[in-house]
Amino acid sequence: MKEDSARCSWIPDLSGASGPIYLALADAIQDGIAAGALPEGERLPTHRALAAALDLDLTTVTRAYGEARRRGLVDAAAGRGTFVRGPLAQPPMVEPLPAEIDLSMNLPPQPLAAAIPAKLSQTMAAILRRSDAARVLSYHPSAGGTAERAAAARWLAPLLGTVPPSRVLITAGGQAALMALLTTLAPPRSTVLTEQFTYPGLRAIAAQTGITLEGLPMDGDGLLPEALDAACTRLKPAALYTIPTIQNPTAATMPPARRAAVAEIARHHGLAVIEDDAYGLLPPAPAPPLATFAPDQTWYLGTLSKCLLPALRVAYLVAPDDRCAARIQAALRAVCQMVPPLSAAVATRWVQDGTALRLVEDIRAEAARRQEVARRVLPAGSFAAHGQGHHIWLRLPAGWSATGFTAQARRFGFALVPDTAFAVGPAPDSAVRISLGAAPDLDCLAAALGRIGSLLDENADALPEIV
Repeated sequence: MKEDSARCSWIPDLSGASGPIYLALADAIQDGIAAGALPEGERLPTHRALAAALDLDLTTVTRAYGEARRRGLVDAAAGRGTFVRGPLAQPPMVEPLPAEIDLSMNLPPQPLAAAIPAKLSQTMAAILRRSDAARVLSYHPSAGGTAERAAAARWLAPLLGTVPPSRVLITAGGQAALMALLTTLAPPRSTVLTEQFTYPGLRAIAAQTGITLEGLPMDGDGLLPEALDAACTRLKPAALYTIPTIQNPTAATMPPARRAAVAEIARHHGLAVIEDDAYGLLPPAPAPPLATFAPDQTWYLGTLSKCLLPALRVAYLVAPDDRCAARIQAALRAVCQMVPPLSAAVATRWVQDGTALRLVEDIRAEAARRQEVARRVLPAGSFAAHGQGHHIWLRLPAGWSATGFTAQARRFGFALVPDTAFAVGPAPDSAVRISLGAAPDLDCLAAALGRIGSLLDENADALPEIV
């Protein structure tokens, strides 16, 4: 309590406020900055301390701070607090979403102790001080250089075992790799199989290329092998796209026996498999990838965006053999020319000096803390999740549609994603994905999930009409 009191050196007077209190509080922050009462760099009271001092609901203060961030008045640093940007601060580099707390983007949490921005700055500076720094600022091979491919093979070894670097391609993020794969493996009007709910980026590629997606039934362990077998016989598909670990969005993870069964069916039908293992390194004891069961026909994709940092835009694609790697390298050149050389250099150095592995461990631990918050705040049994995943799959009670729930949540300042955004085929419209990594800190996440939990208990028919 003493610590909270010390943090409340600034307490605005809201007695004459009219309209929504959270907007009045955001206005008070703006007025305090203009008057000099809140100088640049000043640390604002914690959400909880200010809520107690003003006798407000924690969610109200959270929304007010979110509005202040939207106006460019303050910055929030996970684990450190909220700080005044100052009256002459530049506008944010990225325009924020209208929602004060965005739980729609599936980002890896950035733990304060990991000091990722500082590490990134130091590594880039070191790279640009090298005698051959000019090479980093020029064009590179479309699938990465020899050292980069060797580092990628080393990075993937705990999952795939020894992989020849000649089979590894460096790509500008997972989306570029998927575009190159699908335009190579699946001609227009061909069918690609996937889970009944899948990564929206795949849906976008299918819409652009004229590929037909066929969603297959799932259970709590992921894709059903018998459904895959039947679809292969019925449709003669060009490929299977699957996310076997911490599936996006359902969080299902295939156990080893299920993976072996899926691989055997793919072998039997001669089916190419695209294994998107974006979350594969998050479990402390990961299951063996599908590529270890069917290496001759599996394209394995491991991106750094979900286990390290989306801004790097670096992913590693492992082809079944050298000939296949050369084929995809040509497609990658057409799709994106090359991976950003500076990003690839950072990723390579982090893999080589152990920084990448230490960061994964920090992010895994922070993800586990956020999953614990979700288990503590939301009703027991209301969602599916993985203990080290970045998202949860919230099943809605009768009376709520996913689209209606997300619209209502946005009224209260929270951005979520309905199941219709992931559905391949008809959607039940009865679940939402909540991403835990984008919340600035655990308190903010707890406040948002608490309000979402309260919304679950409300009668959808009795809520005000959304216009």
